[in-house]
Amino acid sequence: MSAITPHVPPQSAQPQSGSRHVTATIALACVGVFVSYLPVVGVSVALPVIQQALDASTAGLQWITDAFILPTAALLLTCGMIGDLYGRKKTWLAGLALSCIGCLVCLTAGGVVQVCVGQALTGIGTAALLPSTLALISHVCPDHRKRATAIALWTASLGLGLTLGPLINGVIVEHTSWRWIFLPSLVIGLVTVLAGAVVLTDSRAERERHLDIPGQLLAMVAVTGLVYGVIEGGSAGWGSAEVVIAFAAAAVGLLAFVLVELRSPCPMLDMRLFRSSAFSGAALVMALTLFAQVGLVFALSEYFGLVHHASTWDIGVRLVALNGFTVVLGPLVGRLMNRTSPGLLLVAGLVVGGVGALCVNLFHASTGTGEAALVIGVLGIGIALAIAPITTIAMNSVPHRLAGTAGASNSALRQIGSALGPAVFGVILTNRTLDTLPGHLAQSGLSPADQGQVNGLVSNVGIQAGAFLHLKTPETTGRALSAYAASFTDALHTCAVVGGIGMLAAAVVALALIGVRARPAHDTGGAAGAVIHPADAAAGDLS
Repeated sequence: MSAITPHVPPQSAQPQSGSRHVTATIALACVGVFVSYLPVVGVSVALPVIQQALDASTAGLQWITDAFILPTAALLLTCGMIGDLYGRKKTWLAGLALSCIGCLVCLTAGGVVQVCVGQALTGIGTAALLPSTLALISHVCPDHRKRATAIALWTASLGLGLTLGPLINGVIVEHTSWRWIFLPSLVIGLVTVLAGAVVLTDSRAERERHLDIPGQLLAMVAVTGLVYGVIEGGSAGWGSAEVVIAFAAAAVGLLAFVLVELRSPCPMLDMRLFRSSAFSGAALVMALTLFAQVGLVFALSEYFGLVHHASTWDIGVRLVALNGFTVVLGPLVGRLMNRTSPGLLLVAGLVVGGVGALCVNLFHASTGTGEAALVIGVLGIGIALAIAPITTIAMNSVPHRLAGTAGASNSALRQIGSALGPAVFGVILTNRTLDTLPGHLAQSGLSPADQGQVNGLVSNVGIQAGAFLHLKTPETTGRALSAYAASFTDALHTCAVVGGIGMLAAAVVALALIGVRARPAHDTGGAAGAVIHPADAAAGDLS
C-alpha cells in the first residue's frame, strides 16, 4: 500500500462493505482496546505488592497509576488528528507497538521510576489506540445502528481488559514476581500487531488536516499541571510554591488552549463540537463517571489490600463485578440502545452507579466478601449501563466526517477523569486517614507512647505503613491495627461520598444537556439517529 501523505487526495468516504472486512476490523479494534486496558486495573490491584517490593510512597503509587493516564489524556487529541492525517491503521499499529515496548520496560523494572516510564510509554500507545479504534469502527459502520452495536462491543472489550487484568495478575503475583503482570499484554499485543498489519485496511479523514503543535503543548501543560498539583498538594501542602505554580500553569494553559483552538485553522479540538449540547453533555458526563469509577477502583484496591490484607488475586475477585458487568451486559446494552433512547440508559446507569458508590459507606473494617461483592455489583451494573451510551451519544451527536475527532475528544475526557480519580482519591485517603487516626488510637486503649509511635510512623513513612505495624506485644499490635483499619475505612467512606455525588451529578448533567428521549438527527450531515438536544438547533452547522 502506498504511503498516505497530507497532500494525497482524500479517500472515498465509503468504507469497504465486505462483511468479513467489517467483522475483522471490529474484532481487531476490540482486541486493541482490550490489550491497552488489560494492565490498568491489574496494576491498581497489585499496588500493595508493588509498594512493599519497591518501598513506594502513596504519592509514588499515585504516579504509577497516573504515569499511564497522563500521557493518554494529553496525547489523545493529537493522536486522533495523526490518525485522520496519516491513517488510522498506521496509528493503531504504532499504538500497539508502543504499548508492547512500555510493557517490556515495566517487565524489567527495578524501581518506581522505571515502572512510571514503562507506564508512560504504554499510555502513549493507548492514546494512539483509543481514537484510532473508534475511527476504524466508525469508518466501516456508517449506519448508526451497526455503529452502536460495534461501540457496545468495543466498550465490552475495554471492560473485559479491566475485568480480566486483576484476575490474571492475581494468579501471576501468587506464583511469581509482580513484574510478570505485564507479560500477557506484551504477548497479545505482538500477535495483534502482526494480524492487524495483514488484515486491516487504512483510512483517513476526507478533509486535509495539519498537526496543531501549539494546541498539543498547551493541552499537556493544562492536564499535567492539574494532576501534578492535586497529587503533590496532598503531600507538599496546598499552599506550597510548586503546587500553586502547577495549578496556575493548568489554568493559564487551559485558557490559552481554548483561545488557540478557536483561532486555529486546523484545531486539535474543534470547539464547534461543543455547539452540540449532547456532545458537551457526553464529554462532561464521561469525565465525571471515569473520575468516580477509576478513583473508587484505586480506593477499594487499597482498602482490600491494606485493611483486609487480601492478596492480589482476592482483590481482583472482589472487584471483578465493577467492570465485569460491562462485558456481560455489553451486547444487551447495544441492543437496548437501538430500541430505546441512549440518554435514558445513560441516566439510569448513572443513578444506579451513584447509589452503588454511596453504598460503599456500608463497608467497615471487617466487611465480608459477599457484602462487598453485592455493593460493588450494583456499582458495576450502573457503569455497564452508562459507558456505552456515553460513547455512542458523543459519536452520533456530530456529523459523520467529525467522528474521529469526536472519538478522540470523548476518549480524552475519559482519560482526564481517569487521571484525576486516583489523584484526588489518593489525597483523600491520605488526609482523611491521618486526620482520624489519632482519635481511633485514643479509643484503642494504647499507651500515649504507643499512640505517638504509630502516629509518627504513619505520618512520616506513609499511610501504607499502618497496615504492617509491629509493636511490643501481639495485643498492642492488634489494637493499633484495628485503629488503623477504622481510620482507613473512614477515608474510604469519604471517597464513596465523593464518587457517588460525582455520578449523581453526572446524571443531572445528562438530563439537562442530553435528555432521555430519542431525537432525530439534524439535517447538517449528522449521523442518522443521533441524539440531538433541542438546544442544538440554535448551535449552527458543524460543517
